[in-house]
Amino acid sequence: MSNSTTTLPFWDEVVANAQMGHDQKQPFFSMAPMEAVTDTIFRRVVAKAGAPDVYYTEFTNASSMIHPKAKFSVQGRLAVAENEQQPIAQIWGGRPDDIAGAAKLLPSMGYQAVDINMGCPDATVIKNGAGSDLIRHEDLARQIVAAAKQSGLPVSVKTRLGFYKTEEFREWLPIILRQNVAVLTVHLRTRQEMSKVPAHFEFIDDILAMRDDIAPQTLIQINGDIKTRQQGLDLAKAHPGLDGIMIGRGIFENPYAFEKSPRQHTLTESIDLLNLQLDLFDEVNATVTPKHFEALKRYFKIYLRGFAHASALRQMLMETHSTDEVRTVLARELAKVYDAVANDKHIYRDNAAASADMAAATARKVASETD
Repeated sequence: MSNSTTTLPFWDEVVANAQMGHDQKQPFFSMAPMEAVTDTIFRRVVAKAGAPDVYYTEFTNASSMIHPKAKFSVQGRLAVAENEQQPIAQIWGGRPDDIAGAAKLLPSMGYQAVDINMGCPDATVIKNGAGSDLIRHEDLARQIVAAAKQSGLPVSVKTRLGFYKTEEFREWLPIILRQNVAVLTVHLRTRQEMSKVPAHFEFIDDILAMRDDIAPQTLIQINGDIKTRQQGLDLAKAHPGLDGIMIGRGIFENPYAFEKSPRQHTLTESIDLLNLQLDLFDEVNATVTPKHFEALKRYFKIYLRGFAHASALRQMLMETHSTDEVRTVLARELAKVYDAVANDKHIYRDNAAASADMAAATARKVASETD
């Protein structure tokens, strides 16, 4: 099969929906594929809090998808609820045949698009010649894109600026652009930088110029240090050629990050999201695939922050061992919490807002002591 791009109704629709009701160009927003995070449970929680335009699955090993025995170990990663918006399947691997075989399975599972992970910095993934290791093996990267296209689905790629140095993007990204992919998502850091340095927004215009010169039909999406929809809109306004904005870790600071009309949220709303996640966890655990309860604990801080006794309540929940125990603690403690926050009528605050509140309180205390 040739490397020509097939008709892309999926991405055409994404762009059109994001633009609906706007005269000026609007970027589409997506939630980044995150290991052990973006499963059918959390995607549905985010949908209630404030939905992005596009969702991705957790990244899924192509070799496991086609292995007669291993395929059952990854089925939960690709599970999609009946009433859920269909996400994009993100797969990874270092063998073109495995990528081709895995991608061909996706249409029968309801998937309308596939994304290839060429940016994961995990050492085990790199050891398998996949993820960000493909930045160092351009011929293999080309073969993998071509293999994914055998599915007939629109193929996108998520990658980084480079492996060791940022300037590698000047050689690396044109290689992917020449493969005529539907979307190129760039995490604006190198593999070596991981997430330890600020994202390199200074390279956005250079990346857009490359796209315009090499593959003007390819959509460019940016990822890294973007925490809210408004921040993404500001970035797109500053760089008009951007097509998409991807938010990843920001969702852990604010589950309402994708809200189109930002507003203040109450403690009750945050608890409702937590209860929804507990219910969906039980549903998936019973009907789809066994889930590890301990993994749930990473989410408690998303919902329980920025109010009196939040830390104490989180600590109680960290000592639980089942969803029923979590519900028991909430039923016992929430009346006390609501009473404690009655005066300030708890408003959900992300890290930046909570820090600003703390700084303001400290300033007031210092001023009163000075007086």
